[in-house]
Amino acid sequence: MTTVDTPHAGALLRAWRERRGLSQLALAHTAGISSRHLSFVETGRSRPSHATVLKLSDRLDIPLRERNTILVAAGHAPVYPEHHLGDMPMAAISDAITRILSSHHPFPALVVDRHWTMVDSNDAVWVFVEGCAPELLEPPINVLRLTLHPRGLAPRIVDLGQWRGHLLARLQHQIGATADPVLLRLYDELAGYPCDDPVEEIEPHSLVVPMRLRTEAGELSFFSTTTLFGTPLDVTVSELAIEAFYPADEATARVLNGS
Repeated sequence: MTTVDTPHAGALLRAWRERRGLSQLALAHTAGISSRHLSFVETGRSRPSHATVLKLSDRLDIPLRERNTILVAAGHAPVYPEHHLGDMPMAAISDAITRILSSHHPFPALVVDRHWTMVDSNDAVWVFVEGCAPELLEPPINVLRLTLHPRGLAPRIVDLGQWRGHLLARLQHQIGATADPVLLRLYDELAGYPCDDPVEEIEPHSLVVPMRLRTEAGELSFFSTTTLFGTPLDVTVSELAIEAFYPADEATARVLNGS
């Protein structure tokens, strides 16, 4: 029987510290602990307390899911719950999502999880999914794959090079923040899709990146915003994002309003 060694809590914290580009001295100073103690923790010579794990995780901006992993590796119980949206404790969140999606109609809006899987959407997303290959629309629907796949939305995006560059930059930024191997594999897949338009380098925090889309109603133009839930204490909530699209010109607004 093959056993897999699980990294101790200190090794996990050290990996996150290095990922954030911080020295032991800098992290110890911001966390209010001695660099000697941090060194002992990272090498496994000292087991970090529950409070120390949470303090270091906060300073390193570690995702809640990974904070739980580090707590367990240190011999402590996880502190951040993880519920499905259909669970009773999530009723208020589910209701808020429904209200947001509904109020955004007739403009498209959708909710994605940490891997860009569509969790929910309003009916206005028809403008994006029409003409896409049926296999790309079978749950679970990955929004980035649906957008950039040659049998998805990509052939109808006028400025594909720019939009592709925008999405790949966002995904790369997310990988840097979370170190999620699923996202890394997704990035490799998307970057390998054929694209005649040269990919334009876009800053992940650009204020407005328009998307122009060919449709039966003519060319429509959109810009999007991303909304996250503030100070979430549930793993699932911390990983949700609401992607809302707005008309970038009057012609698009008229089409979506049905006028």
